[in-house]
Amino acid sequence: MSELLYGRNAVREALRAHRRRFELMQVSAGAQETGTLADVIKLAEQANIPIERIDRRMLDKQVRDANHQGVILTASDYPYAELDECLARADEQREPALLLLLDHLQDPQNIGTLLRTAEVVGVHGVLLPTRRAAGITAAVVNASSGATEHLLIVTIGNLAQTIVELQRSGIWVVGLEDDPEAALIEEVDFKVPLALVVGAEGSGLARLTRERCDYLVRLPMRGHIQSLNAAVAGSVALYHAFQTRGSHTHTGRTA
Repeated sequence: MSELLYGRNAVREALRAHRRRFELMQVSAGAQETGTLADVIKLAEQANIPIERIDRRMLDKQVRDANHQGVILTASDYPYAELDECLARADEQREPALLLLLDHLQDPQNIGTLLRTAEVVGVHGVLLPTRRAAGITAAVVNASSGATEHLLIVTIGNLAQTIVELQRSGIWVVGLEDDPEAALIEEVDFKVPLALVVGAEGSGLARLTRERCDYLVRLPMRGHIQSLNAAVAGSVALYHAFQTRGSHTHTGRTA
C-alpha cells in the first residue's frame, strides 16, 4: 500500500525521518526550485528517489486540489509504533514519560496542530483510538507540517483499558476538560510520568475516559469567550508540561 504525501514541509520531514519507503516524487514543472522546495529535491536525490516534473494541474487532480505546494511524494503507509516503544524512548532519554492521548478527535487540522506541538515539546508517544477518530492520513501529515514523521504514534482499540494499563505502568493520566470542577492546570504536578488526554471537538472527553483519569484539569481563562478549541487547549497544556518539567522531574508514580 502507498499514499500520496503533499506539501513542502510535510514531504521534507518524511524524507528527513526516512521511516517510510518512497517510490516517486512529483514536482510542479516551472516551479522555482528554491528554499524548502530545493531542500526537498536535494533530499530526494540523495535517497535516489525518482523525480518527475509534471504540469501543476496533474498534481491538483491527484490530491483533489489540496494545497500540495507543487510537490507530491508517493510513500508507503504510515509506520505506527507500539506503546512499549514510546516508554522505551522515555527511558533512553532518561526522562519521565510524556504521552498524548487523543480521545476520538476527528478533525485533521486539529489533530495535525496537536501533533506538531507534541513533536516540538518532546512527547515520547501519541495514542490514537482506532474507532471514531482520524488516523494519520496525508491530510494530517500536511496539517502537522510533517511532525508525524518524527513521532511515535500508536493505535489502540480501547482508550479506557489503555488508561488502566498506563496507570499500572506508573503513569499518571490527566484529562483536559473545560469543567469548573476540574483542578486548575497549575495545581497538578506535571513533572511525574504523565499521559495528557485531550477530548474531541465540542463534546470533550468521553464519560468513561473522564472516570478513568487520575485528574481532570482546566486552563485558567478571563475573557468573554470561555472556551478554546481542542488543538489550542491541548497545545497550551503540552507547553505547560514542557515548561514545568525542566530538569527537575520525578521518575515514578507513588499512590
